[in-house]
Amino acid sequence: MQFDFSRWKHFTAMALIGDGVMGLIHPSRDSRAWQYGPKPWQNLMQSLEKHPNLTRAIAAAQIVGGVLWVLHSEEKHPPTLQASEKGTGRHIA
Repeated sequence: MQFDFSRWKHFTAMALIGDGVMGLIHPSRDSRAWQYGPKPWQNLMQSLEKHPNLTRAIAAAQIVGGVLWVLHSEEKHPPTLQASEKGTGRHIA
């Protein structure tokens, strides 16, 4: 089995985009979902919960960043076929 770093990058970008969408739709709920961890992180998330427009702005930046990351990484590293997929006529996107 070959480790495909581009798939992990794609998965991470999807997580960023998904969290960004949730932050746009319901910013206080999204902030509460991330209030676990070290005390400075908890303080930051509590602050974001009190400032929904700032949370929405950060969420929009997450979405744009995730999309640009995927688009930029695909230009540098086009998808490759695994040995078992060669000759099947399938393309990986």
